Amino acid sequence: MKVNKNMFREYDIRGVYGDDLNDLVAYHIGRSFGTKLRRLKIPKTVVAYDNRLSSVNLEENLVKGLIDSGINVLRIGLATTPMCYFAANYLGVNSSMMITASHNPKEYNGFKFSYNGIHNAYGESVMEIYDLIISEDYESGMGIVENKNIRDAYIDLVINKLKFGNRKIKVVYDCGNGTGSIIANDIFKKLSQIEAIGICNISDGTFPNHHPDPCVEENLTMLKEKVKEVHADLGVGYDGDADRVGFIDEEGTFIEIDKFLAVMWDYLYDKVEKKECLFDVKCSKTLEDELIKLGVTPIEYRTGNSYTRCESAKGDYPLSGELSGHVYFRDKWPGYDDGIYVGMRLIEMLSNSDKPLSSYLKNLSKYYSTPEIKVKTSDNIKFRIIDKMKDYCENKGYHFITLDGVKVKYSDGFALVRASNTGPNITMRFEAKTKERLEEIQMEFTEQLNKLLS
Repeated sequence: MKVNKNMFREYDIRGVYGDDLNDLVAYHIGRSFGTKLRRLKIPKTVVAYDNRLSSVNLEENLVKGLIDSGINVLRIGLATTPMCYFAANYLGVNSSMMITASHNPKEYNGFKFSYNGIHNAYGESVMEIYDLIISEDYESGMGIVENKNIRDAYIDLVINKLKFGNRKIKVVYDCGNGTGSIIANDIFKKLSQIEAIGICNISDGTFPNHHPDPCVEENLTMLKEKVKEVHADLGVGYDGDADRVGFIDEEGTFIEIDKFLAVMWDYLYDKVEKKECLFDVKCSKTLEDELIKLGVTPIEYRTGNSYTRCESAKGDYPLSGELSGHVYFRDKWPGYDDGIYVGMRLIEMLSNSDKPLSSYLKNLSKYYSTPEIKVKTSDNIKFRIIDKMKDYCENKGYHFITLDGVKVKYSDGFALVRASNTGPNITMRFEAKTKERLEEIQMEFTEQLNKLLS
């Protein structure tokens, strides 16, 4: 079986439906994943899918491939990615396969999968699926399918892991017409402590209102406007499969996830024993500064949901996350990333306070940062470019780390240049104490990257 190797990314499988990714490929992914499960002595798996238009067809063919490999399938149907994670643990299976392309454009779809119920497969484990498809070295059998309904149990878990105060909070939530639309409305209706107003909260896999990525500020324009219109205390946005989250304060200001982590750690500090926070290299030094002020040990780590979720579980950190919007609570939550639950925790914090959200942000240490900058290149050369950037930094005598690409650390900022794990891109982010210094750092590394690419 021939299949495009470029679909098999660092921590998932992703491609354009009807092009590289089609129903036959989904069947073979099922055969390959099923074969791997058989050889790991795992007899069954949970399967779920998001609300993209291609997901139903992909799920049907994936399931055929799994049962032809002798794997029993626990089918939970249309669900958010966090619901899939929950189902694997709740049903005592641990293995799971989620059909989703997260926040990618509507023509994309893909697969996230786990062999242990703790974190998703990444690296070599993803490439093993490709290798099995190419060789068609499959196990065969006659699996069975069971339909499972975990909806009410999942809603109960979310609600039971919250402790609201006396203050009623007005919230605008934006599902981006993604899969969160099928469950967020019902959760909010059950919480009398919240006055909730939903926008883009009808499930529609064409994403007609805006791109479903809440960590890109321009995608939250509708949310900002609604928050200010109704004088809400908070705006919350979810991505296409509802495992990531973004925030707007009552003034209509976008809140980066690193700042959210800083604010939430201030709330959590007296409630948890372990005072350590894991975050990815893209996060602002604001987070590190605030953690140190609190007495929390900052732990910097590489970018990537599968990596950070795995490391968060290993270290059992009460709260960790990455700039892209994946956040992991482990204080009273099972530890997986769930945009709906993470948003609820900020609502919980505000309900136990008499202060507006903006007031928590005003006293944070101030840096000027660029958004993540993506520069198109090819998957074949992107890692070689990073190696050459390391040589440049060594020759300049810079202090830098290589957890993920190259991150040069200055006393007043940083420069980060890394190879994307999810596409043919070099990604960069820069930060400094002043706008002038930010421009200086950005110009140096942009010029150097352009030289290397040419």
